[in-house]
Amino acid sequence: MTAVYVAAGSNVEPERYLSVALRALAATFGPLTLSPAYKNKAVGFEGADFINLVVGFGTQEPVAEVRQQLQKIEAVCDRPPGAPKWAPRTMDLDILLFGDLISNDPGLIIPRPDLLKRPYMLKPMADIAPDVQHPALGKTMRELWETFPGRGDHQMVEVLLGGEPTNPHSAPRRQPESGR
Repeated sequence: MTAVYVAAGSNVEPERYLSVALRALAATFGPLTLSPAYKNKAVGFEGADFINLVVGFGTQEPVAEVRQQLQKIEAVCDRPPGAPKWAPRTMDLDILLFGDLISNDPGLIIPRPDLLKRPYMLKPMADIAPDVQHPALGKTMRELWETFPGRGDHQMVEVLLGGEPTNPHSAPRRQPESGR
């Protein structure tokens, strides 16, 4: 079973679309581990605040199949194919880590480089998988977060989804099994 970590974010009706996406992820991949959700300003464009979180799950599917399933879930959340990168979105699902896979294939770079640049990806990743090592750097998510430059420069406020501290679609916090 491969441990997969996916960033999920929305700034268009985010509670609605994150709820739809989490239900679809659980139906597709089984039990999920969810980080806290964080509200933060849009990056790269002027727009409504985003709500972001990281979702962990285990799969036996190859990375290309997981990516395809994530794109289908984005479509269920009314995200049009080929939506512009720096624009409001109903749903954005990005594979951050896929076991210890390192891929530089165009359109499928893993580990996702933004993980090391965006606090709204790294902080929730460190929340649910503090001891998972970055496959290319060999540092844990905790170490990467603790040494993240400018941690306080990008304000993130923890928010509840659906008024619940732990989303009902979440299994108890556990690590997906590692391996490929």
